[in-house]
Order: sequence, then structure tokens, then C-alpha cells
Amino acid sequence: MARPEQVLLLEPQHELKFRGPFTDVVTTTLKLANPTDRNVCFKVKTTAPRRYCVRPNSGVIDAGTSINVSVMLQPFDYDPNEKSKHKFMVQSLIAPPDMTDMEGVWKEAKPEELMDSKLRCVFDMPIDNEKTHDIDSNKMMSSSLLKSESSTLSMKSMVSSLDDGEVKRIMEECKRLQMEVQRLREENKQIRQEDDGLRMRKSTVMAAQHSSSSSVTVKEEGLSIRVIALIVLFFVIGVIVGKLLL
Repeated sequence: MARPEQVLLLEPQHELKFRGPFTDVVTTTLKLANPTDRNVCFKVKTTAPRRYCVRPNSGVIDAGTSINVSVMLQPFDYDPNEKSKHKFMVQSLIAPPDMTDMEGVWKEAKPEELMDSKLRCVFDMPIDNEKTHDIDSNKMMSSSLLKSESSTLSMKSMVSSLDDGEVKRIMEECKRLQMEVQRLREENKQIRQEDDGLRMRKSTVMAAQHSSSSSVTVKEEGLSIRVIALIVLFFVIGVIVGKLLL
């Protein structure tokens, strides 16, 4: 089923024009008029939401009134060879008499109740700015080409200035450095192995010292026990002999 015709009057009807330079925000106005005797809900949508700021982007237009919508294009690097593919769509819907929730009305609306109009975006750059942009672009391209050519020439001159003897000497030096690096790696590996051996021997010596100290302690404890036993024995013998003499 075909959608009904748009009841809102749009000004402009088909194109939104933005005049450069685009180094700052560029604003154009879209006028929406409601010639009917009923309130109309509207929404303004775009295919490039990050590039535009729309205020207001939705709302209700009372019967017989109009509203101005500000469409603000954000700054960007203008390319005259790139055609704008950005588009806007104004969607509308007859508001019910007892409307309290506009979002709910949009959600519950049937496809045959929706009306829409589409507009395309046109970027208009003044001739002076366009020439300046082209000149700047040409300067940037020329400078980049000159830099690349100079670097290429310098590399070629360096290569051509080296004779076979110098190339051979450089290759031998590289080989010598590689051998030196390999030798240092081997020395580092050997030093690590020696460190590991020292750690093992140190731990073995510490363990032996600990065991010897333990044995000395045990011997001393045994000797003290024997002395105490002898003292007690002599004391008992003395007591017995004293009783016999009495």
C-alpha cells in the first residue's frame, strides 16, 4: 500500500545547501509548515548523523503553524572532486487528539500512516576558496614529490659512490661483528654455568657445616648427662657410707 503524501510544507523542498569554506560549522535552515487543522509529529533523520547536528530533530507542529529546523554541518576537509551522498528525510505523522507520549505514538504507528520527504545535501564552495584549496593541494603534492625524488637520488648516489672494495670491507665487518656477538653469547653462557656450580657448592658446604654443628651439640648434651649421673651416684654412695659409719 502506497504511503500518503506529505502534509508538511518543506522549504527548501529538495536540497539543503551548505556554503563553504567548511573550516567552521556551517548552518542552513529547514522550514517545516503545517497547513492542516491537526497537529503533526515530525522527525528529521540523516544518512550521516556524525557529520550533522540537527536542532530540533523531532517534535510536534501545531495546526496552522511552522517551525525552523537548524541543520549544522560540522567542519571537514572539503574535496571538490568528491560528490556528497548525504541525504535527509523528514518523517511526519498525524498526531492523535489525546496524545501524551510522542515516542509511544511513533512506535505504535502503522506504515501506511507515515509520511516522508527526502532532501539531498549540496556543498557550495566559493570560487576563490576552491582555487586556494587547489593551489594548496598542488603545493602539497609537489613538495611530497620533490621529497621522494630527493630521497631516491640520495640513495642512488650513496650506492653508486661505494666501489666493490668498500662493499667487500663492509661485508667483512658485518661478519666479524656477528662472530663477536656469538662469542659473547658463549662467554655469557659459560659464566652462568659457573655461577650455578658455585651456588651448588656453597649450599653443600652450608649443609655439611649444619650437620657437624648438630653432632657437636649432641656430644655435648651426652657429656653433660654423664657428669650429672656420676654426681648423683657419688652422692648416693656417700649417703650409704655415712649411715654405715654411724
